[in-house]
Amino acid sequence: MISGEYPPMPGGVGDFTRMLSHRLMRHGHDVRLLCRAGCSDELLPMSTVDNWGVGGTASVRAWVRRIQPDVVNMQFQTAAYDMSPLAHFLPGFCEAPFVTTFHDLRFPYLFPKAGRLRNWIVMRLARASTGVITTNQEDNAHLQALPRRRVIPIGSSIAPQTVSAAQREQIRQKLGAVPGSFVLGHFGFLNALKGIDYLLEAISGLRRSGRDLRLVFIGGRRGYPETGEESEYASRLDASIKRLGLGAAVQWTGYLDESQVAAWLGAVDLLALPFADGASYRRSSLMAAIALGCPILTTQPAFEVPAFQHGDNLWLVRPRSAEAIAQGIQRLMTDDGRLCQLREGARMLRRRFDWDLIAKETADFYREVIDDQR
Repeated sequence: MISGEYPPMPGGVGDFTRMLSHRLMRHGHDVRLLCRAGCSDELLPMSTVDNWGVGGTASVRAWVRRIQPDVVNMQFQTAAYDMSPLAHFLPGFCEAPFVTTFHDLRFPYLFPKAGRLRNWIVMRLARASTGVITTNQEDNAHLQALPRRRVIPIGSSIAPQTVSAAQREQIRQKLGAVPGSFVLGHFGFLNALKGIDYLLEAISGLRRSGRDLRLVFIGGRRGYPETGEESEYASRLDASIKRLGLGAAVQWTGYLDESQVAAWLGAVDLLALPFADGASYRRSSLMAAIALGCPILTTQPAFEVPAFQHGDNLWLVRPRSAEAIAQGIQRLMTDDGRLCQLREGARMLRRRFDWDLIAKETADFYREVIDDQR
């Protein structure tokens, strides 16, 4: 297993790699990991590299030759590899069947005016791989010309747990919520595709009409490595909160451990995840919310996702629309029965994202790839 990030580094790719590796080991497979220096795991044999440049690729070659794996699986998202172009050439450095798991097929920034080269370099990685795994329908459609591919969704790194009434009340008191308050939550790092600016506009309008709405951002604001674009977006959100007069209605928890995240998610009335590009399997924050049985308002998928059912397990609204978000929140604020249905629907839906099922589907795909090379 190769990953550009791994705990204690924050980030969904690292969390996914840890959960999948541990579950594969429980199923009897021998897993080794190569990641960047500073990562740690007491259960998993690990080697590290200082960077993903020339020295890093040489280290990958030496590592694969030393351990002689049956298959190499690269967990890929460009930002996790320091935007390094060389990371896209790793299949050529590995003398073993090579599977790339694409967590996000959006094309990387390379240099100004790179243009079509950005698409070419990602597609080169996909074509050079013996097999590819995508975590969502969008990316699978983009790679449909490749003969050996599989959609396997991500699971949640946060285990389901029960939040007591006392815990819930204690957290809501921290938010200044009183009887009659409606508490919205948002979970995940901040970037422009999260659609948070539309959420703030929706909340502002509803509060002006007299509704006691509060919003809590659960978890850290930014991932690692932080990009300039993410920092700029976070600053714009801070300015919007001030401009809209939402300072007293918005709170930030900062980074939390998994049990704390679960407690805070369990304390909100509705989790709002208004992705600008639509709900998708690729969103680890959405997978975590489903695993914890949260009532969720999110946006209509860009590609059909049969498992997502409006009004049953998710409340789906039009993307990039403060008006649609406001209408959805307003409807759910006064419909306790529908909120209960969304909670139960999320609990039923989480079976599709069970880690044992994900590990089995992944191991089955490895076997197909290995058999192809014999």
